[in-house]
Amino acid sequence: MSVKIERYPGHGLTREEFNAAPKESWRPNAKYAWSAGVAIGRFLEELKNGRIIGRKCFRCGRIMVPPRMYCEWCFRPTDEWVYVKDTGKINTYSISYLAADSSRLETPVVVGVIELDGASPGMGILHYIGEVDIEEAKAGRLFGVRVKAVWKPPEERKGSITDIKYFKPIMGV
Repeated sequence: MSVKIERYPGHGLTREEFNAAPKESWRPNAKYAWSAGVAIGRFLEELKNGRIIGRKCFRCGRIMVPPRMYCEWCFRPTDEWVYVKDTGKINTYSISYLAADSSRLETPVVVGVIELDGASPGMGILHYIGEVDIEEAKAGRLFGVRVKAVWKPPEERKGSITDIKYFKPIMGV
């Protein structure tokens, strides 16, 4: 049963009444913890150690990177952790003139989806692509190019996707 409200009690404030009303200002002392979850937590920890890990589903056979604890194709939990290589190929890419904070860049960056060796086709991580000629990128010549991760030194790694500085083109791998 629905109830229709005919009239709200009270009255709306005029701007003058609102501005004249006492106001309170306070700063909450909010404390919180955030978890990346089991799959991404392990993924980030392995990045800190210079390794890339995924999860395998025994039913469909996919190796998912970034890892997931649940297979969205089979609707079941994934089965095991699998290390993949830090090499792969550029699936797609874009040339960006904006930084992560939306400020304008003088020199554009190339960002792409990298399909890692050992992961299932179509699985990839979004990352910077470095050491490339921007004119080659503009001409569309980076699709399918083989790349390798360039890692930060171990003492600078924090357990973040930025522990990989970028992926660079490689030959003959």
